[in-house]
Amino acid sequence: MPSETPKPTPRADDAAQWLDERETAVLRWRCRRGLVENDLFIERFFNRHGQRLSTAQARGIARLMDLSDNDLLDLLLARKEPSGDLDTEEVRMVLAQMRSRP
Repeated sequence: MPSETPKPTPRADDAAQWLDERETAVLRWRCRRGLVENDLFIERFFNRHGQRLSTAQARGIARLMDLSDNDLLDLLLARKEPSGDLDTEEVRMVLAQMRSRP
């Protein structure tokens, strides 16, 4: 019976690992949404933080982008809070950054 490959565990210094320009562009492209309201939050986030995104932020964003547009909007407008598998430090960090106003 083949042994399972262990999943990598996040490192304590993960937040210090930064995305390069190409990785940021790919992530930004993946964040395009069907609701303009979501796009406004996401665009503001990338305008503020896009020049220096950590791998932790990228994982949080990727988790949020797996949601439907309406579920994402509920989180962005704070009508709901992350729960279950989505309730992670990375997701909460990115949500706080997306929700913050200038």
